[in-house]
Amino acid sequence: MSQSLVRALELLAKLAEQPATLDELASTSDVHKTTVMRLLHSLEAEHFLVRNAAGQFQLGRKLFELSSRALEQRDLRAVARPHLIRLNDATGHTVHLAQLEGAEVVYIDKFESHHPVRMYSRIGLTASLYSAAVAKVILADMPRTRQEQIAVGLDYVKMTETTLTSPEALLAELVAVREQGWAHDKSEHESFVHCIAAPIRDASSRVVGAASFSVPVVMLGYEDLLKLLPVLIQGTEAISKDLGWVSNERNTR
Repeated sequence: MSQSLVRALELLAKLAEQPATLDELASTSDVHKTTVMRLLHSLEAEHFLVRNAAGQFQLGRKLFELSSRALEQRDLRAVARPHLIRLNDATGHTVHLAQLEGAEVVYIDKFESHHPVRMYSRIGLTASLYSAAVAKVILADMPRTRQEQIAVGLDYVKMTETTLTSPEALLAELVAVREQGWAHDKSEHESFVHCIAAPIRDASSRVVGAASFSVPVVMLGYEDLLKLLPVLIQGTEAISKDLGWVSNERNTR
């Protein structure tokens, strides 16, 4: 990859965090200010960047266009969307869709809660592999050796009193998730939010994604959250069937 391309991508990554001026960007760059200016002007000319009223550079329409097209090309997202809309309408709670991308579990769709209290999450963010329910569902379907490789390589940060803090704890949880067919985040990432998630399978019965309900603890207690599990599983199984999955019940007939 050319150095110019790498530097342009680095500028886009910085501006994704917040708008900035040429001087601000140049001050954190390892190249001369004129090089930064040239790259910014090139990106601006192609509408990847735009300047706001304060003279700061920020992401432009071309990036949003590409992002939208990339999301539309995800087969899982397209198939799951109508089912997730129904889950959201039926419960009024936040619904997330996630899938594995390389070594990360990424949220690829979200439907906001109908209630005043909402989740801070957005499409494109990664899910914590040791605390997010969607991640546990996806990891639980992996071979044990792969689970062990991932588990020992994680940096366990204790976010709440219930956060899993060791490879052994995560691996034990994955066994339970695989056996029961669903996972929870019992206020493990944020003390005021808990989640349940269920797997989405393709024609090979491999788990290719997960959908979840995320609910503030003050709105719904854990036992009441679990009452939504049949609705969630019904939805994820409907998505799986649209992807070609055939349930074991039908296979044994």
